[in-house]
Amino acid sequence: MAESKRRGEDAGDEGLRDERDELVDDVAADDDATGADEPVSRGGTATRSRARAGSADSKPKTRTDTDRIGLFARIARFFREVVAELRKVIWPTRKELLTYTAVVVTFVAVMLTIVGLLDFAFAKGVLWVFGNPS
Repeated sequence: MAESKRRGEDAGDEGLRDERDELVDDVAADDDATGADEPVSRGGTATRSRARAGSADSKPKTRTDTDRIGLFARIARFFREVVAELRKVIWPTRKELLTYTAVVVTFVAVMLTIVGLLDFAFAKGVLWVFGNPS
């Protein structure tokens, strides 16, 4: 009787274990689907290594094996990338823009004055060394 009682308890526990095992298997399957075992990395390197591991026997694709992207698709991609880069730009405020413009105009005026004075001085020096032709 003790054996039958243990078997009955085992049978009841076994049913519970089966349900628990199914739940554990479902959680493990979800972890595998999301790739929780792999380290998180930026740039998709884990995906590339998994793809390479899966296709280790196949030879690498050459340029002739891949599909060539059309001209208009490349132009459209270029403009999409330009717009994406322009969204990353930190645009100056109006005050900053006016300040930067004033600095550039002032710098150019100072450099123009220096170059003009040096040009005038060298012209006078050359005329003094070689004499006045008139």
